[in-house]
Amino acid sequence: MSDLHTEDLNIPSDTAGIALHLRHKRRTDIQTFGPQRTILLMHGATLPSESLFDVPVGDGSFMDSLAQDGFDVYALNVRGFGGSTRPGGMEGAPEDAPPQVRTETAVRDLGTAVDYILTKHTLPRLCLIGMSWGGTVTGSYTAAHNDKVEKLTLIAPQWINDGVSRLDPGGPVHAYRRFDVQAFRHRWLEGVPEHKRDWLLPAGWFEQWAAVILASDPSAQDGIIRAPAGVIQDVREYWSAGKALYEPENITVPVLLLHAEWDLDVTLNQMANLFPRFRNAPYRRWTEIGEGTHMVVMEQNRWQVLKSIKAFLATP
Repeated sequence: MSDLHTEDLNIPSDTAGIALHLRHKRRTDIQTFGPQRTILLMHGATLPSESLFDVPVGDGSFMDSLAQDGFDVYALNVRGFGGSTRPGGMEGAPEDAPPQVRTETAVRDLGTAVDYILTKHTLPRLCLIGMSWGGTVTGSYTAAHNDKVEKLTLIAPQWINDGVSRLDPGGPVHAYRRFDVQAFRHRWLEGVPEHKRDWLLPAGWFEQWAAVILASDPSAQDGIIRAPAGVIQDVREYWSAGKALYEPENITVPVLLLHAEWDLDVTLNQMANLFPRFRNAPYRRWTEIGEGTHMVVMEQNRWQVLKSIKAFLATP
């Protein structure tokens, strides 16, 4: 195992008073990385990047594995998540402000991070990896900025629903949601056969994950963190209304689509409808992973996700 350099950066957004948190990992014995080996990770609608990509379980975190393999790895938290600034609308009661951090805002924050990394390393492009809502954010950004993206990986990305999204709790959409960390274990494993649950999520992994996510919100109390609710409003106006938030046909870089069989949040049918629409990519791949949920990047079979990504990024 090589030594890893780790740093936490706070960069200015396009909004005064809003800073964006970037976690950065790379091997200390490698100083120069090209576009195919520079990665920016984008989180989903509820969980900050560190709770998906940098929980130290098993052989190390998701970021650790990529960095050990010789990639220069960044993970972004858009405003309202993790170490990034919470918008003013998240500081009061949820009912006191409209839904915070719509997808359009997240795409702008992603663009700020992309430009920061490209400028810092004098690169023309980098690779984007987005999970769930992060797939919407990275897909939207790439469709408008193909010139800045080397390759795009989408892990269980949002797409047009067959009905109401599992992410949508119903009722009025306020500024943010209160997310019960311990209660999430049941939702996480809901689609998993009973005899497979302890294997899929080994002893101690959930507790490690819970510790990381609770530390991500300075206002966490009684096991509850805040999650911006702008994504719920977008789900209602687009995905659950039969409308795409971006056009996959506008993406002209290579695309890798990853999905796991026990994912209840993003269905196999949604992926089957999405995949053909990347028709203008130079090439596209779809890998279906057996025995995994929507949280596959934090589970026993995450090695398959990592192996697929590494093979994709190594392809000329």
